[in-house]
Amino acid sequence: MNEDIYREQGVTLIELVIVIAIIGILASIGIPAYVGQQESAARTEAYSNLQNLRLLEEQYVADNSVYTDNEGACTKDNDNISQIQSELSGFQPGTGLNYSYCIEQNLQLDGTAQTPCFRATAFGNSGTRVDGDIFMIDCNNNKNF
Repeated sequence: MNEDIYREQGVTLIELVIVIAIIGILASIGIPAYVGQQESAARTEAYSNLQNLRLLEEQYVADNSVYTDNEGACTKDNDNISQIQSELSGFQPGTGLNYSYCIEQNLQLDGTAQTPCFRATAFGNSGTRVDGDIFMIDCNNNKNF
């Protein structure tokens, strides 16, 4: 009878393998979903900051009758924040940014030159989950996000 007690007190190798397989299946579903949520959260930074830049540009033109000058180098990994803030002091994007921002003036949009007009662009920085992303908004509120 003592032998039956010892047989009921342990985990068999089969039970252990089944538990590990279940954990693996759950991880294979959960990890990609988590990464997708991180990318979505990082992209929200760009959407919010670009909308803010558009509003600040419109406020600037209402006060000064012209849009700002070109602000910043339009490529990724450029910290143009202080340059943008020199004319648009209300632009406060925070720290630890995933994107670099710039503003270009008097561009050819939709095949026709539009003066005055601007385009604000966000470039996904190297080493972030959004590396390679490019989002834009212009004076007509045309955007690619």
